[in-house]
Amino acid sequence: FRSGLMPVVFAFFIGSTLGVVAGYVGGRLNTLIMRVVDVFFAFPSVLLAIAISGALGAGIVNSLVSLTIVFVPPITRVAEAVTSGVRSLDYIDAARATGASALTVIRVHVIGNVLSPIFVYATSLTSVCMILAAGLSFLGIGVRPPEPEWGLMLNTLRSAIYVDPWLSALPGVMIFVTSLCLNLLSDGVRSAMNVRD
Repeated sequence: FRSGLMPVVFAFFIGSTLGVVAGYVGGRLNTLIMRVVDVFFAFPSVLLAIAISGALGAGIVNSLVSLTIVFVPPITRVAEAVTSGVRSLDYIDAARATGASALTVIRVHVIGNVLSPIFVYATSLTSVCMILAAGLSFLGIGVRPPEPEWGLMLNTLRSAIYVDPWLSALPGVMIFVTSLCLNLLSDGVRSAMNVRD
């Protein structure tokens, strides 16, 4: 579960920062940040996670780093889109007219209005991240023993599938149930924050 939550938390802070800066400043900085993001979007998230983890090597730290890199681009794109919509509103223009600096406008007026949709989107990525983390551990390029991880358990119990299939299926069932619960939690957060798609 730690492998599914921590990368999303790190990606939330990094991606939100990059997206808000790109969306508010605009111009060449926006183009630079978003073109780098587009490069990562050229690869499917599964293949990108496998490639980065394979390059960094197995281990929980490298797994967290690779999954964080995978989830920064989508969060950055959402943050940039939301911030670009807020940037042209009247109260932002009024704040600029009072002489407030760009940093003050972002901190006081922008972040509070864009954080909810970014947070809701990030919560929807938690279940995907958990499944990717389990997949990396199953392939042997994620968490290593003796760290407890469901994907690693699936890999270890493969030899028991013909002897005791229920035992080998339990980690997979837990991955499915936890992923379903996280998706339901994300829907509840979306409804509670009244965020529309």
